Amino acid sequence: MPNLENLKKQAKLILRWHRERHYPVAAQIRELMPRFLNMSDSEILAASFKLSDAQEMVARQHGFESWQILKTGLSTTPRKLKSSPSKATIVGVEPQLLVADIKRSCEFFCEKLGFSLVFSYGNPPYYAQVGRDAARLNLRCVEGPVLESTVRVHEELLSASMTVATAGEIKLLFLEFQSAGVTFHQKLKKQPWGARNFVVKDPDGNLLLFAGPAN
Repeated sequence: MPNLENLKKQAKLILRWHRERHYPVAAQIRELMPRFLNMSDSEILAASFKLSDAQEMVARQHGFESWQILKTGLSTTPRKLKSSPSKATIVGVEPQLLVADIKRSCEFFCEKLGFSLVFSYGNPPYYAQVGRDAARLNLRCVEGPVLESTVRVHEELLSASMTVATAGEIKLLFLEFQSAGVTFHQKLKKQPWGARNFVVKDPDGNLLLFAGPAN
């Protein structure tokens, strides 16, 4: 069970991020606070946001409807001693794609590949994250090509690899992207090692592998 004093500090940190117009916090506010659902990042950061809002946000993060209900829940729940982990656990990985135009790249992933914008940062934006289901991709704007395109294609250098659970899903995903007019570096293909996969090329030439079981 979380400590109330730590939760108070989290709320104050969220409030400070909002006042400093820290763009990533806007996506978190939109996700957790219903009244901000249809607002853009800039609108959220320009809106009134008080400590009570930040406290409500922290409460919702922990499964409570309000800060008062959270405090009541903490006071009535016996505190359990939590043993310190003996080993750190890595819970996720987020590939970073280098792109020339954040707006164009976000439009490609959201409109063609069915991703959603998690956040964008900067004005104009130079960093963003898109996500679909459990997958997250970070997009960073750079000037000029970092890697010679002919080398990338010839060596088939992948920028990211994403997987689905079944053979049916990989076929559905391929057909979805095909109907959206996506450019394929490699169409759906059964591989000798027991996988079925395809490779998408994004507007910057990044090669994105999507894979699933063959059967």
